[in-house]
Amino acid sequence: MSIIQYIIRRILLIIPVLVGVTVLVFGILHLVPGDPVRLMLGEMTTEEAYVRTRERLGLDRPLYVQYFSFLGRICRFDFGRSLILREDVAKLLAAKLPNTLSLTASGLILSYAIGIVFGVLAAVRRNTIIDYSSMGLAIIGVSVPQFWLGFLLIMLFAVKLHWLPIAGYGTFRHLVLPVVTLSLGGAADVARMTRSSLLEVVRQDYVQTARAKGLRERKVIFKHGLRNALIPIITLLGLKIGWLFGGAVIIEIVFLRPGLGRMLIDAIYMRDFPVVQGVTLILATTVILGNMLADVLYAVVNPRVQY
Repeated sequence: MSIIQYIIRRILLIIPVLVGVTVLVFGILHLVPGDPVRLMLGEMTTEEAYVRTRERLGLDRPLYVQYFSFLGRICRFDFGRSLILREDVAKLLAAKLPNTLSLTASGLILSYAIGIVFGVLAAVRRNTIIDYSSMGLAIIGVSVPQFWLGFLLIMLFAVKLHWLPIAGYGTFRHLVLPVVTLSLGGAADVARMTRSSLLEVVRQDYVQTARAKGLRERKVIFKHGLRNALIPIITLLGLKIGWLFGGAVIIEIVFLRPGLGRMLIDAIYMRDFPVVQGVTLILATTVILGNMLADVLYAVVNPRVQY
């Protein structure tokens, strides 16, 4: 099977997964207590206005009818209108998505850059102070809650040192603290995975043969060792994309960034079903595409992988 055929097959497999996501999101939202129409009109509204609004929004119809109507609109990339903001959901998503993508992509790149560097150092300098320090920092990075780390960084670099802004968005300086906060936990996982994978690879016969040929240790590690050790690290990529998007929800609240995370939380509180469904579908699609990207990257790193 060629790589093009494999990608097409994976895209086709995405469709039933996304349908399953829409069923879960639609069902769970309608089981949550609270009436979005009451939130829209207020508690002082008349019963006639309440009934008329439910009919206009289609909320009086059976759930399965509402679901298939929602699914048909999604196929036309129509996410409906916000019940609270009275705006087109697609426009709201288009306005917020770039902020979340910039935060998540930057966090992913930084977490892998830091994690691979520290993981390689720990593996090459095994059982030394560098190894113990790197893995100690990795354990701390996994253990520290993101929101608490974000507040610590704000207190140090924004309040005490005045190097960076406390919150907001718009410039590169506004992005530094959120990205660092988001990436440190992911970097810890990548560092631990890189260390264990590289230590396993360097024991293989072909690595020992490369050393016996007189190749420099740096070339042995990076050309023969690290490239083959990247397979499990790439596997982690698909999981990390979902983890970073989940963390972005917290980071956007802590640093007051207008992204999908804050919009999702506000929509859940207000029972704004179309917005919640739209954001959830965007996040689910991104995570699924991240997993597909990880599978495709296998062949780039290791040509022996067969599709």
